[in-house]
Amino acid sequence: MHYSPTALHIPDGFLNIVIALIFWALTAVFVAIAISKTNKSLGEKQVPLMGVMAAFVFAAQMLNFPVPGGTSGHFLGGALAAIVLGPWESILVMTAVIAVQGLLFQDGGLLAMGANIFNMGILTALIGFGLYRAVSTSRKSFRMAVAGVAAWLSTIASALFAGLQLWLSGTSRLEIVLPAMLGMHVLIGLGEAIITVAALAFIERTRPDLLNADKSAGQGGYGWVIAGLLFAILAAILSPVASTNPDGLERVALDLGFFENSQSAPYQILPDYSLPFLGQTALSTILAGIIGLVIVAGLVILLARSLRKKP
Repeated sequence: MHYSPTALHIPDGFLNIVIALIFWALTAVFVAIAISKTNKSLGEKQVPLMGVMAAFVFAAQMLNFPVPGGTSGHFLGGALAAIVLGPWESILVMTAVIAVQGLLFQDGGLLAMGANIFNMGILTALIGFGLYRAVSTSRKSFRMAVAGVAAWLSTIASALFAGLQLWLSGTSRLEIVLPAMLGMHVLIGLGEAIITVAALAFIERTRPDLLNADKSAGQGGYGWVIAGLLFAILAAILSPVASTNPDGLERVALDLGFFENSQSAPYQILPDYSLPFLGQTALSTILAGIIGLVIVAGLVILLARSLRKKP
């Protein structure tokens, strides 16, 4: 069975209209603040870095990894993006990634998109940036450990808010859905931590200037841009071998009996990360993934160029 990676992407039908609109409003506020903050601080050298990070996060989210209990999880990326880019730039990157997933690939509901962006893009960015920057002057081993904890906590926070949203929507009882969501994502968060630390260790070894708190990151040539895009493309190429087990939210929905509440999108463009004329094949998934990462990188670069600080 072909599997669409939706680890914490809430589909329409799980949230009621009131909760969905509340989180759309909260997300709009944070995105507006992110645009304002980025417009005042973003340097020219940060623009390609944002595009590369968007492409990598998009592609890495296609690689579901198995966790015990017949479940799978995937990388969220908000903590990593915030550590490398800063919180506000990260929020814009994650918003673009989740929006493209929902609009182009029907991954996550349109009405629930505000909640998905808040859970996976805003919470993860704020937690990742806050914890890591608090120890940014410490020795490398300690910083890497804190980054791993921040990535793990960001996954737990996303699961916590998803569980609360399901409860407030009347989809499931609090005492049932919250332990189920948190218990499932305790393990998934370990994968998030491992990937985040591995990526940061690689960046620290090859381009430590990209982790500087100032906005001078990215100086010294753009070979790293090509390398980053190649890593993203490699992730897309490997996506057909990703785990096909139900993800954390889907497993909880199946176990608790509200999976049938899920509503399909009113249209289909590249559903389930596939090209309709190629069917649900490995080649179809790879090409759809590459198309997606190119689109999300292009959108983020265009947005960043419009917001960059003028000389």
